[in-house]
Amino acid sequence: MAETKISIEDIKKLKELSGAGLTDAKAALVEAKGDFDKALEAMRKKGLTKAEKRGDRETREGLVDSYIHDGRLGAIVEVNCETSFVAKTEEFKTLAHQIAMQVASMNPLYVSEADIPEEDRKAKIKELEAGFKGPANMKDQILEGQMKKAFADKVLMNQPYILDDTKTVEQFIKEAIAKTGENITIRQFKRIELGVTE
Repeated sequence: MAETKISIEDIKKLKELSGAGLTDAKAALVEAKGDFDKALEAMRKKGLTKAEKRGDRETREGLVDSYIHDGRLGAIVEVNCETSFVAKTEEFKTLAHQIAMQVASMNPLYVSEADIPEEDRKAKIKELEAGFKGPANMKDQILEGQMKKAFADKVLMNQPYILDDTKTVEQFIKEAIAKTGENITIRQFKRIELGVTE
């Protein structure tokens, strides 16, 4: 059986896109029998699995970035990583800026679901329970789904990513974790709109 010819250009391109080493990139292309898209998908899955494991590592470095739109709307964000080396890279600076754009554009209230205050949750559950009309045996499941939906656009990590709405902000961050090899977290943000006070 003839061996699949793998071009060095494809290996370099895959290395660049996945953040993996040359050897891993070549191995993925060989395994995918030269199918670049299939190899990239396999590398992403592998990278995202590693990203999940990195999620527990402490993030003490990072940077604060901002985005101002038309002098009327702005956002400032703190995005953290593990080392100052990664924090100084163009990729990390770009990521922080894109998160600031996301906050300015989509106006989230919380970074993650864990940040939703308990009183807000309770108030929403009370409101949903009052209007519940479904089957009693499915109540908990239905209410949980409605809760998720009610807060979906208010939670930054659950929002569709503005530059590629096929993924959420959380998936975008996980891809960055896979590429940098470091855990990345969004610690806080603030959005200001001209004439609007909280």
